[in-house]
Amino acid sequence: MDTHAEFIAAAYDEALASYRAGGLPIGSVLVRSGAIIGRGHNQRVQKSDPIAHGEMDCLRNAGRQRSYRDTVIYTTLSPCMMCTGTIIQFKIPTVVIGESVNFPGNKDLLQSRGVTVVDLADPRCIDLMARFIREKPQLWNEDIAE
Repeated sequence: MDTHAEFIAAAYDEALASYRAGGLPIGSVLVRSGAIIGRGHNQRVQKSDPIAHGEMDCLRNAGRQRSYRDTVIYTTLSPCMMCTGTIIQFKIPTVVIGESVNFPGNKDLLQSRGVTVVDLADPRCIDLMARFIREKPQLWNEDIAE
């Protein structure tokens, strides 16, 4: 569990950076053999890019990988359908989620496709996302296509 704490903290730092830049507080890191090989955060607002979700930015920053089958992706928020599809497409075997309280995401779909899902229910992740939703409900609804 200590390993999860270290990497979800790194993803949280990414989420906080996005929040401070006026974006959605969702961060992600990609880990292989105990080392971060990619990190990113939601940049839909900052880059005016509808696909720049936290997991997508993280994977983009990790660059091309021959295989993802030996990686773990950490994300502060349960993945949306787009990010879930990408995780399934690249056969990332494990997703560690900071929280699914504010947005349940697609844990069941990931699990049905053989992905191991660990939901940490991290209070910092829950609180930051709840704060953002209270402060910017229109931006949150835009992100989840409501």
